[in-house]
This record gives sequence, structure tokens and C-alpha cells, in this order.
Amino acid sequence: MKKQEKLALVESALEDFYGDQQFASSLRESVLYSIHAGGKRIRPFLLLEVLEALHVAIRPAHAQVAAALEMIHTGSLIHDDLPAMDDDDYRRGRLTNHKKFGEAMAILAGDALFLDPYALIAQADLPSQIKVDLIANLSLASGSLGMVAGQVLDMEGEHQHLSLEELQTIHANKTGKLLAYPFQAVAIIAELAPELQAKLKTVGELIGLAFQVRDDVLDVTASFEEIGKTPQKDLQAEKSTYPALLGLEGAIAFCNQTLDQAEAKLEEIAQQVPFETESIVKVVESLRING
Repeated sequence: MKKQEKLALVESALEDFYGDQQFASSLRESVLYSIHAGGKRIRPFLLLEVLEALHVAIRPAHAQVAAALEMIHTGSLIHDDLPAMDDDDYRRGRLTNHKKFGEAMAILAGDALFLDPYALIAQADLPSQIKVDLIANLSLASGSLGMVAGQVLDMEGEHQHLSLEELQTIHANKTGKLLAYPFQAVAIIAELAPELQAKLKTVGELIGLAFQVRDDVLDVTASFEEIGKTPQKDLQAEKSTYPALLGLEGAIAFCNQTLDQAEAKLEEIAQQVPFETESIVKVVESLRING
């Protein structure tokens, strides 16, 4: 299945969920404004891509799980842009949700996108225990043991000189766990052995780390047109970043070394189970800087 076909399945799952909902039209408009804002859809795409790489036929239920993950991510972006957080006016090249609809509606749209995914997974045509495990792991990746905790640590780290270990802890939670979730979800759906589940999760964690390092590098090197949001926001907020700690060249090297580790782990998994790694490696390679 081609990439666009996979992404079309995810879009269809999102449209089906919100299309028939009879609720406040202003909330629906705000939610869909951010859902339709574009973006790479890397998290849901990875989930479906890894499933196919393991020779699991993709079904609408899998697209619903992928869509649920994208809903959480989108809600986090709405809240991340709020004045009380990163205070940004643009996201993905257009006005942020609170600039378009006001702060109160943006908060509520984010709330909806944090809660609706669990209903979407619950409705999926999958065995009950698999759905319970998917919901539990998505909650752990998103809430006070994952993304939300990472955001708190990130805010507390402003104007501080953090160590590399402290910075990695922040981003392992803020960014890494939602990027590791596609791999966890696939392991659950495919009912892999615990050892393989752990290795797949590690691949996701490494990709999540590299993704954040790359984001930090782009924040200081890319233009608004290239990244679709205000550049050098981390610099203005006096945040510790990988370029600040390692230097620009050091951060680029660290990003690429982390991606090397992810590819090595993929190869390990391919030695144990039928696993077509080429498409996943292609995604990994797309994250390289100057590579």
C-alpha cells in the first residue's frame, strides 16, 4: 500500500469520527481547523508502515488507532502554542488555533482531542484485550507519565543550564513517547513476543530522540517558510537545546548517530521475525541532517 493510501485511511477515520458528531459546531470547527492544518502525519504513517513491514494486512481498525494517535498529537500542538506555554502565533504556516478561535475555544479543542481518541480506539474492530492495551499505552505515553510530564519539565527548564541527560529526559517524555507509541501499538496488534516488543519500542524511542534533536537544529537554522512556525523560539525562551549543549555540528552528528542506532535495532528485529525494514529505514533516513 502506498503512503498516500495509508494517509487517506487515517484521514477517513478522522472524518468518520467527527463527521457524524452532533455537537457544538464552533468546537467542531476549531478541532477540524487544527486536524486539517497539514503536517507530515509521521506518527500515524509509521504505525501503518511498521504493521505492513511485519506483513500484517492493514484494516480500517488499524487506521482508527493511527488516527487516535494523531488526535493526541494535534491536541498537544494546540495547547503548546497557547500564551501560557510557548506563545506562538503560527503553526504549520498558518495562525495557531487560539489566534483563530480564541484561547478558551483552543483549550477546549485540545481537551476534545485528548479525550476523543480513546472512544475511537474503543470502537475499533479489534479484540477487547488488544484495545485495552492500546488505550493504556496511549494514555501512559500522553499523560502524567509521558508527554504532559515532559511539557512540565520543559517549562521548568527554561532559563536553566541543563545537562545533556536532563535534556534527554525532558524530550524522551515530551516528544519521544508519542513517537515510540506507533511501534508499541504495532507490537500489541501483532501480538509479538515481549523481547520483540521491547526492541520495537526502543526503535521508536531512538527515532523520537533524533526527531527532537533535528527540531532543535532547525529552530536555529531554518526559516519560517521551511518550518511553518516562528524560528528561534527556543533561543528567545532561553531553553537548553542540543545545539546549545553540543554545538551545531555536534547536534547534527548526535542526531545522525541516533538514527544509526535505530537502523541497527531494526536489523536486529529483522533477524528474528519476517520484517521488511526498507520502508522504515526510508523514514529514518528522511530525518537525517545533511545526510
